[in-house]
Amino acid sequence: MAGEKEGTRRTAMRESGEAAEERGGTKTGKPSRRYAVGLMSGTSVDGIDAAAVEIIGVPGDARIEVRLLAFENKPYPADVRREIFELFDPAQATVDRVGGMNVRLGRLYAEAALSVIRLAGLAPADVTVVGSHGQTIYHAPEAGYTVQIGEGAVIAARTGIPCVSDFRPADLAVGGQGAPLVPFTEYLLYREPDRTLLLQNIGGIGNVTVIPAGCGPEDVFAFDTGPGNMLIDGVASLVTGGALAMDAGGALAARGSVSETLLGELRQDAYYAMPVPKSTGRERFGADYVERIVRRGRELGLSDADLAATVTRLTAWSIGDAYDRFIAGRHTANLMIVGGGGSYNPVLMRDLAAEMAARGVAVATQEEVGGSSDSKEAIAFALLADYAMARQPANLPAATGAARPVVLGKISY
Repeated sequence: MAGEKEGTRRTAMRESGEAAEERGGTKTGKPSRRYAVGLMSGTSVDGIDAAAVEIIGVPGDARIEVRLLAFENKPYPADVRREIFELFDPAQATVDRVGGMNVRLGRLYAEAALSVIRLAGLAPADVTVVGSHGQTIYHAPEAGYTVQIGEGAVIAARTGIPCVSDFRPADLAVGGQGAPLVPFTEYLLYREPDRTLLLQNIGGIGNVTVIPAGCGPEDVFAFDTGPGNMLIDGVASLVTGGALAMDAGGALAARGSVSETLLGELRQDAYYAMPVPKSTGRERFGADYVERIVRRGRELGLSDADLAATVTRLTAWSIGDAYDRFIAGRHTANLMIVGGGGSYNPVLMRDLAAEMAARGVAVATQEEVGGSSDSKEAIAFALLADYAMARQPANLPAATGAARPVVLGKISY
């Protein structure tokens, strides 16, 4: 895949001329061409990622090409970010506060969509759909529900473009975890005939997609590996009294030493041994968990830097451990491609490279294979929205645990 244009991947899917004609393609082989926008805000709550893309091909059957036209990150206003963190606490997430933020985020998402459309040199009338993941404030797959806010009807009204939002409930309704959803697009855009790839995202939570060599969609599986940047960011913020929102560039961890005692205790969390498919979030690894880590670190006499180094190593260990427990016995991977904010942390990447080298797996970033860590998930939700508009299923039951493939998302016009 190296050498491809940034943000561009192609599938190896094939279809007959009759199938193409039935779904709007042509027997002459000319694929449909359209523009879409994807919006993503993750568990780190650092802002809105917006990607404008060109999609060529027919959802469901055609050879799909996705080309990134423009990308922007719009940081959340400080008061919005603060209130979102408050809404993570169910006791503070009252109906009036959730409802108000749902509308406010819809307006911010609409502004982000219009901005990236302008940056791409397009007009709103050129864009067929906006796909918005929304901001997750609670994810409880074991109870069958999840909550993402950022009203799709507001986005549609303010942009004049149909908006697909609330992607996860359809998967949950048929017994899935509602996550991860990006593996479907990773299968479309990354699979290779001769190499088994691991697509490791390190956002607030880490998740991996396993794409076996020459696989079909039924062979792909994925799951959350555990905390990604969430504990790293949480520790950095707590020990500095909020002066740092994250350990930028791993600077704090680089000054510390890993506590094998604390690391050994953290490795015992029951999540790591839970069977797949599985997903997790701030409900497990959020503020209370961070406070317990820091409190235990103080008992052990650890410095701020030691705490940061230890939770950074934990994230790397959890990814290697997940490979041992759930992947290696089924597939021997050739390459792990890392995206998300964690790929910019050199200490984390050093630790991860060491973990995977011990298992015979090479590690590269999205940029090193011609992709984009920043835009990857926003691109994914543009493509998922395109599938929703075509009424095509876009979940992978092997990844989410769903009973069957389903069309994802709710459409607002």
